Amino acid sequence: MALSQPIFKPTIPETNFIVSRGAKIRYTSIGKGRAIVLLHGFLESLEVWFGNDFSISLAKKFRVIAIDLPGHGKSDCIGYVQKMERMADVVKDVMDNLGLRRYVLVGHSMGGYVALAFAEKYSTNLSGLCLFHSTGLPDSEEKKNDRDRAIKMVKRAPSKYTNSLVINLFAVVNQKYMKKEINWIRRMAAKTKKQAIVASLEGMKIRRNREIILKFTTCPVLFIGGKRDRVIAFTAIEKQAQLPKMSKLLMLERVGHMGFLESKEISSKKLKTFAGMCFSKKINSSA
Repeated sequence: MALSQPIFKPTIPETNFIVSRGAKIRYTSIGKGRAIVLLHGFLESLEVWFGNDFSISLAKKFRVIAIDLPGHGKSDCIGYVQKMERMADVVKDVMDNLGLRRYVLVGHSMGGYVALAFAEKYSTNLSGLCLFHSTGLPDSEEKKNDRDRAIKMVKRAPSKYTNSLVINLFAVVNQKYMKKEINWIRRMAAKTKKQAIVASLEGMKIRRNREIILKFTTCPVLFIGGKRDRVIAFTAIEKQAQLPKMSKLLMLERVGHMGFLESKEISSKKLKTFAGMCFSKKINSSA
């Protein structure tokens, strides 16, 4: 008899919905104090931030808001091409609905692309920005071709695509120890509808180069990268960390593309310290 797959079921706080320009968008809010906003990556949902009590740890000191980006989790898709700018508008609508004016925005992978689009459009709302395994660079021509091939595969066999993608998000050294987490992310990815997968791939493919936003932003920026990340090389993150006027860099050893799961203690501690700095009177008075 085949062994059953290990089950991983984190506790997710109560969620709420708003309607953003015709689309139903899910979010959750826990904790009290100054706000940290978490934007998940491609094929994920807000639930990913609760997988290793990452959000729970942050909520001991801050108010933590996590949002299902359009087409992911329980949020509606917003078209056949989900542009990063349009997803940034959705994030702004959620925050306006909550009545919050300033916050630290954290984006994982695709969420980082959305965060940078947000920084370009709504810079006055940011106390700080964290790119978590993400980049300000656009897709290379090779990467655009990879996206096109992925779109074709999704249209034929979406589960085959999502299964093959998820395993590569974790460092090889961690895969045998994190089978429950990997299968959990696979189940999460499998719930993403075909239209949303394609629309997000199309949106990432056409995103603009936003290194100039990093160079001229007036808010502090934290870069977190994995030394064994096969999606976004740490060397590329290192170079971009030299662009902002106020920049911090965290390199996670033995970590792939999922630092909040693969190295929760170190990454959450660094993010708490960074957010505290962003909200300090000294930083706010000079921003």
